[in-house]
Amino acid sequence: MAYVSQAQPHSFFERVGDFFMSLFNSIDLAASANARIAQMEKLNAKSDEDLQKMGLRREDIARHVFRDIYHI
Repeated sequence: MAYVSQAQPHSFFERVGDFFMSLFNSIDLAASANARIAQMEKLNAKSDEDLQKMGLRREDIARHVFRDIYHI
């Protein structure tokens, strides 16, 4: 026996809410990316000695900044 579910069409207000939620998510993603780029620039401006004191190498800056996203 086959079951067919009939999804109710979204109301106008749900569609408007979905639009604004996707817009908010896009803005949040852009802000997060800008903050990460600023952090990378700040770390790149440091000397190798300062990075070594922090336990970082220059080639590991991107891995350090994006560690929560890429899990590497």
